Amino acid sequence: MPKLTSTQFITQLKTFQSDDELKKIQRYFKTDEGQYGAGDKFIGVRMGTVFDLAKKFLDMPVKEIEKLLESPIHEVRAGAVSIMDKISRNKKTTPDRLKEVYELYMHRHDRINNWDLVDLGCLHMTGHYLFDKPRNVLYKLAKSKNLWERRTAIVSTTYFIRKKEIDDTFKLAEILVHDKEDLVHKGTGWMLRFAGDVNRQRLLEFLDQYAATMPRTLLRYSIEKLDKKQREHYMKLKGAK
Repeated sequence: MPKLTSTQFITQLKTFQSDDELKKIQRYFKTDEGQYGAGDKFIGVRMGTVFDLAKKFLDMPVKEIEKLLESPIHEVRAGAVSIMDKISRNKKTTPDRLKEVYELYMHRHDRINNWDLVDLGCLHMTGHYLFDKPRNVLYKLAKSKNLWERRTAIVSTTYFIRKKEIDDTFKLAEILVHDKEDLVHKGTGWMLRFAGDVNRQRLLEFLDQYAATMPRTLLRYSIEKLDKKQREHYMKLKGAK
């Protein structure tokens, strides 16, 4: 079977380019604000199309996936991370192959520069790999100066939560609870809310301790699934309406 290459992926990806889609993407990612995704270039391919194409490249060698990560085109890098994600979800994937893509994601985190790329890599792959291993790397990332590494730390606990393990989520949230970045607030609040589905009392205890001082966005994300009375209680602690 011929080797799948990054050139093949990019060539096929570009056939789906649309100027109308490019305008939608630029509005969605707010590319004119310059706050996130510095240096990103979009060509206008729907993310659903990117993900569908990624399914055809699961046997791509890791060196070729890394070449995709090196592209300045956002959709190409999203394709690379989608390939890694789908490899990690494939029941036929060997432990060595899972390790390979996990290590690529961590080694080339410099190419992960927006929330969608973090979430693609961390909603399954990173947590899946780390589930039966020491998780020290997440605590190191949580203290990183790079906001995307901090978001990686907390979102990587998604897999643990699905397996009913929530200790790391709350421990990492304690590190990130006073973070200064909005997209870290959102990721942390999201994971706290998800962990609360497993153990509501644990979430309430966390909120009792931190609701008054945590950023408002983080609090709002954390309490979305609480009943109205509980939400009002914690927002009152925060001094918000």
